[in-house]
Amino acid sequence: MSSIPHDHAPGHDGHHHPTGLMRWITTTNHKDIGTLYLWFSFAMFMVGGVMALTIRAELFQPGLQVVDPEFFNSMTTLHGLIMVFGAIMPAAVGFANWMIPMLIGAPDMAFARMNNWSFWLLPPAAILLVTSLFVPGGAAAAGWTLYPPLTIQGGMGMDLTIFAVHIMGASSIMGSINIVTTILNLRAPGMTLMKMPLFCWTWLITAYLLIAVMPVLAGAVTMLLTDRHFGTSFFNAAGGGDPVLFQHVFWFFGHPEVYIIILPAFGIVSQIIPTFARKPLFGYASMVYATAGIAILSFIVWAHHMFTVGMPTAGVLFFMYATALIAVPTGVKIFNWLATMWRGSMTFEAPMMFAVGFLFLFTMGGFTGLVLSIAPIDMQLHDTYYVVAHFHYVMVAGSLFAFFGGIYYWLPKWTGTMYDEKVAQLHFWASLITFNVAFFPQHFLGLAGMPRRIPDYAQQFADWNMLSSIGAFGFGFSQLIFLYAVVKCVRGNGAKAPARPWEGGDTLEWTLPSPAPYHTFETPPVVK
Repeated sequence: MSSIPHDHAPGHDGHHHPTGLMRWITTTNHKDIGTLYLWFSFAMFMVGGVMALTIRAELFQPGLQVVDPEFFNSMTTLHGLIMVFGAIMPAAVGFANWMIPMLIGAPDMAFARMNNWSFWLLPPAAILLVTSLFVPGGAAAAGWTLYPPLTIQGGMGMDLTIFAVHIMGASSIMGSINIVTTILNLRAPGMTLMKMPLFCWTWLITAYLLIAVMPVLAGAVTMLLTDRHFGTSFFNAAGGGDPVLFQHVFWFFGHPEVYIIILPAFGIVSQIIPTFARKPLFGYASMVYATAGIAILSFIVWAHHMFTVGMPTAGVLFFMYATALIAVPTGVKIFNWLATMWRGSMTFEAPMMFAVGFLFLFTMGGFTGLVLSIAPIDMQLHDTYYVVAHFHYVMVAGSLFAFFGGIYYWLPKWTGTMYDEKVAQLHFWASLITFNVAFFPQHFLGLAGMPRRIPDYAQQFADWNMLSSIGAFGFGFSQLIFLYAVVKCVRGNGAKAPARPWEGGDTLEWTLPSPAPYHTFETPPVVK
């Protein structure tokens, strides 16, 4: 036995278990892969964050001072792509990998090796994306939406970007197939679909969305690639193509993508709020149907991003009404979360703080979205900072805040150690305040007419931009507090986590599958 190297010594089950680096490269364990996803997404969040801070440093005052305009434009493109495909989506998949098998009583994910592969596609794609910034021509000045003709003319950086998007799309599709198969086939006996925790429901629906729309994005960027190198004219007006066709194809992917980003966050919030309100989730079935409704409606609202391209009035009206309609199931969810908190025995630990912060700020982002759904208003505000403020309220104060809450909520379960509550609360307040200082003024900039994706601007916008940049730097540095809290917890420097960290004195299990047994909470429930 002593002749076998330590790395390849058989485990207690007779199999070889690599240790060290090889353990992480070859792992098929859903918890390890979830951890890899979460750390990767945090690394990309930091990379995208550095780009955002460079952009805000340039916009701190009028004039060109930090980077040249071409580099500024490339960085704007990459900031969006990295945050969407490199930070938010992998973080959501990390939560899914960690929690779905545990919440439905499955031994692991259905396709364990494919799970490993879907993660290891991401680092090469991220390297391609970041490299595209430094090759001649950079990533085109097209923004994350990659609109032609800007992307048809770009240099080699554009090809790297297209290739990276392809690889990330393949990773997402594999992860989604895995999640759907796991949820449909590996639930514990008695765990019917309508007894699953809501996090599993939101991810099941998200995975179907991903499988439906990722190939559409792949098609759009492949057509771009052939326009660039193989003489086709899908989007090239000079050859009889139509640049607006790209917008239709892109947004048919892009709008469901917005819900792919937010639905897992809804799921996390639906786990956190009942725990800290110490009540079962209000209206479980309506939450499931609302989530499905949002997903279905997300396919018929794509052209609200395109009110300014000259659509027929009937088209504009259809997309305007469909967009307003999607506010209904979203409103149902917000009402249910509030009703869950109503008269609950609430305590405000860090996960609940982030969930409540999410509720307030996401609702605000939703309202500005409703404003933008009104075509005549959108004509004025299109491509201004009002739009930037709107989607950052949805993506940052929405998805990201929910993910922070989820990390603090499940860290005791993942590490066996309680995180430092004071540090986590500091992280919450620092993030909440600086986020609003950064993005709230951008509504005013947009209303005053400041266009987005520009490195220089008129003097009239200087004050709000300065405030916005100060807030952005504050928000960026606040995330170092988060890193400190997580690393401290992972290293075991804290109190040992009890078996039920969030019990709070009653006998409700903290990962209780909704809906819970009915009782009034006047007396402790009888566990049969």
